[in-house]
Amino acid sequence: MATASDALIPIGQAAKAAARKLAKLSTTAKNQALLNIADTLKAREEEVLAANEKDYRAGQAAGLSDALLDRLLLNPERLEGMAHDVRAVAALPDPVGVMHDTRTLPNGLQIGKKTVPLGVIGVIYESRPNVTVDISALCLKSGNAVILRGGSEALHSNKALAALVQDTIARAGAPRDAVQLIENQDRALVGQMLKMHQYIDMLIPRGGADLVRRVAAEATMPVITGGIGVCHTYVDKAADVAKAVAIAFNAKVQRPTVCNALDTLLVHSSIASAYLPAIAQAWAAEGVEMHCDRRALSILGPMQGLKLKPAQQDDWGKEFLSLTAAVKVVDSLDEALQHIEQYGSGHSEAIVSEDYTAAMRFLDEVDAAVVYANASTRFTDGGQFGLGAEVAISTNKLHARGPMGLQELTSYKWVVMGSGQVRP
Repeated sequence: MATASDALIPIGQAAKAAARKLAKLSTTAKNQALLNIADTLKAREEEVLAANEKDYRAGQAAGLSDALLDRLLLNPERLEGMAHDVRAVAALPDPVGVMHDTRTLPNGLQIGKKTVPLGVIGVIYESRPNVTVDISALCLKSGNAVILRGGSEALHSNKALAALVQDTIARAGAPRDAVQLIENQDRALVGQMLKMHQYIDMLIPRGGADLVRRVAAEATMPVITGGIGVCHTYVDKAADVAKAVAIAFNAKVQRPTVCNALDTLLVHSSIASAYLPAIAQAWAAEGVEMHCDRRALSILGPMQGLKLKPAQQDDWGKEFLSLTAAVKVVDSLDEALQHIEQYGSGHSEAIVSEDYTAAMRFLDEVDAAVVYANASTRFTDGGQFGLGAEVAISTNKLHARGPMGLQELTSYKWVVMGSGQVRP
């Protein structure tokens, strides 16, 4: 008797076959497929937004958090942003088939590396239907087929977007099965997907910590982990106060529900009395709740109109995904570095300082995928980095790190040209 898990086998087989065809598709055809997607996002806007409204209303009724609801929501502006990102991917150079590190050996062999697609990418993700389009676009341009497994909370949105992608890429000559969505929400299928190493060449989980840990522990194929961002901004004693306020304000408030938003603010004690009231007032205007250590509370406590709480131990190293920030006063750059080493997730970390030596030391010593001097951590994003979009923000150290674009979805093979050489 067939089980629900058996349904994944033909999906895997179809993806493998599509990947072989896609690897040979011309750059022109791939770009046309992407431009078709971008144009159709506008043409079928009403259909997509109607599907998303079903998911959003169901999410509200189910009591989803504000962070998850924000990630779930689509609107005309976000659809236009998705279309812009797809067009940006189309405009990027094709990463496939590029020869590099070529040289001629003393024996006359001509040797080099040629970039090739990875094959089939599997993605398990939660809440964010824009991932359906972003990852499809990057996989198509890099010659990879993709199997998508979105969360039940975004099922209607993902179905509408996946169907849109399949219809439009087929018109450009790309195999329809290059993008497939697992619509069955049977939880057993996740476990089955993690065992499909004969069909899936790399797996990417995009969701909460529990999902990432499960995939990392159970997958039988290489896994890219990341997306959990406990991001710090350290305001050094040599910081420009106005600049530091603007940076921390943007990092926390611009979109608080995403992984590159500020979670913990570290402030040098010698600048704390000048800086903390300024950032507190700016944050208070947006409703930010500050979980402060004892010294930060002693500075901010007398002020009116602030949302203050004493920091608890579990506030350090916590990804808030909301208008909440932990605040700690430190006595040195060394103490800030030690705190980040202990509580950071390896995602994005920033220093604000006019002291070049301090800034360079921070950039050199902090172990994270992206490190900043005098800029907001909100820039950790494939589109902002000129990658068009991203399949994930990797906190791995092997294969890829940080925002993953086209180059990170390729591997290479050695190509050797001879004229009859044999090994002595």
